[in-house]
Amino acid sequence: MSGKADPRTAGDGTTSRTRLDRGRGALGPALELVHTGRAPTRAVLTAELGVTRATAGAVAAELEALGLIRVDARPGAAAGSQGRPSHRLELAEEGPVALAAQVHADGFRAALVGLGGRIVATAPGCEAVDADPAKVLGSVVEAGAELLRETGRRCVGAGLAVPSAVAEPEGLALNPLHLAWPPGAPVREIFAECVRTAGITGPAFAANDVNLAALAEHRHGAGRGARDLLCVATGHRGVGGALVLDGRLHTGSSGLALEVGHLTVNPEGRPCHCGSRGCLDVEADPLAFLTTADRVPGPEVSLLQQANDLIRHEYADPAVRTAVEALIDRLGLGLAGLVSILNPDRIILGGLHRTLLDANPDRLRAVVADRSLWGRSGGVPILACSLDHNSLVGAAELAWQPVLDDPLAALTPR
Repeated sequence: MSGKADPRTAGDGTTSRTRLDRGRGALGPALELVHTGRAPTRAVLTAELGVTRATAGAVAAELEALGLIRVDARPGAAAGSQGRPSHRLELAEEGPVALAAQVHADGFRAALVGLGGRIVATAPGCEAVDADPAKVLGSVVEAGAELLRETGRRCVGAGLAVPSAVAEPEGLALNPLHLAWPPGAPVREIFAECVRTAGITGPAFAANDVNLAALAEHRHGAGRGARDLLCVATGHRGVGGALVLDGRLHTGSSGLALEVGHLTVNPEGRPCHCGSRGCLDVEADPLAFLTTADRVPGPEVSLLQQANDLIRHEYADPAVRTAVEALIDRLGLGLAGLVSILNPDRIILGGLHRTLLDANPDRLRAVVADRSLWGRSGGVPILACSLDHNSLVGAAELAWQPVLDDPLAALTPR
């Protein structure tokens, strides 16, 4: 404990220490409230925590002493508001960061991400992914380490997003189908070793990229406020899904839940890597779209960018419009089944699916309503993901979680 007293809320050191001791268990919940934008002022923090104003003040002061937030010295009130002005709480601009890394079929990238999901710095992306995961993860961690050296920021840990189901508790990438990595590659162990070798302190984590995108969107983006959030996305290859229940990812008994890419939406469709046919994974991803639109993919940019550009710039082309409608119908069929099973209160779509939604939102919503058991009566909102690089932000959330759970234990030197 830093022991820093807040003169605005305490009359003497002993009283301040007593209040802070009482509020010690509130440090994590308080930081999460500020981190997710739900406590912009000390008054809101007090109400959300259910503590006294003095305790909330001591908690905020301790988080400030840890370099995580900033408390305005003078209370202020928003224009037009009534009642006593309150001190504003903001995330510390120069505070610690997490190292976030993402690997996908068309490359990899590293970034530093602060509290609030703010991307502080990014390294230039690499477009070549070696078949040896150790080489790739070593390169992406070194890129992140260089960012840390350049910025001089303290690092709380590292998180990795991969386009594969990640089995727990071992941290194995079971099916990195679009990476040419061996099935069952121990990505978390490799990543953690690369982090240690680079001299980066803090724990290292790894998880599925769409799971992490959903987590980031739930905390900072289009999923904020949802109780049961379903996220479906296609990035560079394949289709993934994730479910957030009461603020926590639902990963199943061993981390393998919500493999929505292998829902059959076209029984006579394309052969899938899993051995079946017509799965969402091969019927509603960028390559499927380009093929349906009679376009031959080029090597210049990623498949995702080619598909997005085609929709945005050539939607008037009948072949492109027909391809959009075909993929919307396939995606809608898959979403309808998921709605009937999961009964989410919100659906968010990422990657190419976000672009499809923007192109023809009424058609997608109509397909889901017509084909799902609860579609007509449930009225599930379908929204586009709102964060850029949400998988990177989600990877950082993994590293931030120990700090959110117990800021004092995570940041106090041992």
